[in-house]
Amino acid sequence: MLPMQLVIITIQSLSPDKYAGADVSFKPQLTTLATLLALSTATFSAFATSYPVTLTDSDGKQVTLQHEPQRVVLQDGRDILTLALLDRDDPFHRLVAWNNLLKKSDGPTWDLMAKKWPQAKNIIDMGFSDKGEVNLESVVAERPDLMIAQLRSKPSLTQGGVLEKMKQLGIPVLFIDTFENPVVDTPKSITTLGEALNRESEAKAYTDYYQQHYQAIVSKTKSITPQPLVFIEAKAGLGGLESCCFTHAHVGWGAMVEAVGAKNIGSGLLPGATGDISLEKVIAMKPDVYIVSGSQWASKNNAAVPFGYNVTSAQVDRAFDQMKQRPGFSQVSAISNHRFYGLYHNFYNHPYNIVGLEYLAKFIYPQQFTELDPANTWKEIVTRFTKVPLGEGVLGAQAPAT
Repeated sequence: MLPMQLVIITIQSLSPDKYAGADVSFKPQLTTLATLLALSTATFSAFATSYPVTLTDSDGKQVTLQHEPQRVVLQDGRDILTLALLDRDDPFHRLVAWNNLLKKSDGPTWDLMAKKWPQAKNIIDMGFSDKGEVNLESVVAERPDLMIAQLRSKPSLTQGGVLEKMKQLGIPVLFIDTFENPVVDTPKSITTLGEALNRESEAKAYTDYYQQHYQAIVSKTKSITPQPLVFIEAKAGLGGLESCCFTHAHVGWGAMVEAVGAKNIGSGLLPGATGDISLEKVIAMKPDVYIVSGSQWASKNNAAVPFGYNVTSAQVDRAFDQMKQRPGFSQVSAISNHRFYGLYHNFYNHPYNIVGLEYLAKFIYPQQFTELDPANTWKEIVTRFTKVPLGEGVLGAQAPAT
């Protein structure tokens, strides 16, 4: 805070007594200028990271950064959308290696980003999944000064010797989380990354917006009883229409359903974080609401509802109609009662998951959220807090009644 103290001293020295003989029109200008300098310096000081800095990551581990990171490895490439909130002019400019999972899970978004920042195509793609694999040779060769990794990848990073190697080389590993405890950890992770990358003001602008929108949901749902019973089928149709019914417990989609005040069927039935529940069991549970998550996966068997950019409502409706033809599916109470919905799969593990939460709230509590517009929230996030090009498509919808 030294810069602020220096400016205050300057203001104090501009006393009326010292300039008693000066032109009176000059003194207010001096005061105004000094005040502006004080305010601007205070703002800069409040949001600039001072290095070295010690942060607590999503693993509860303290991570010390000696300087502002300039050569970053991104274990889960979908987190480029988090960096887009912070390094808005160019979210790729620090990256030296990554797993470009965005290209696999959401090709249209990757295409938009690659067109705006073509140098992104030259960044080393380690080509692994989101489980935690990392090409150590590629990483070490790029001389990184920080690795950013999803908390869910820690077991694989540990078993593969990646964390030990990073420790030996003195490369900090910062864990963030948008999956295991998405509603709590997403804003916390963005705040931590804002501090790590000297982008605190950008982080705060978004997390304030996030909390405002989330509290608007909770204020309406916290007193609703009984809790609606919800089944959410994640990646529905990815392996074809015959497969059913993969879901989440207290993580990802399950945690998000619970965060909007509903009861998640998977949480009470799964022994672990994720897994399959038979369609017969889902029918027996009589869910009030049935929700599927879908995307445009590059799979020959993919029959998912293709949410995302470059998709029309007609395409979404056709996919819904096909999904309703699955054997036994019409026996699910929510399906026969026309409480069948779907939304963009990647929201389960996404820095903009507040949009997914709004879709869930609107689907589960249609009477309470008639005015809620999640699609507009998405548009506002992308255009107000990033410079990622905005595409057109469908991110969530109710299945046609017929």
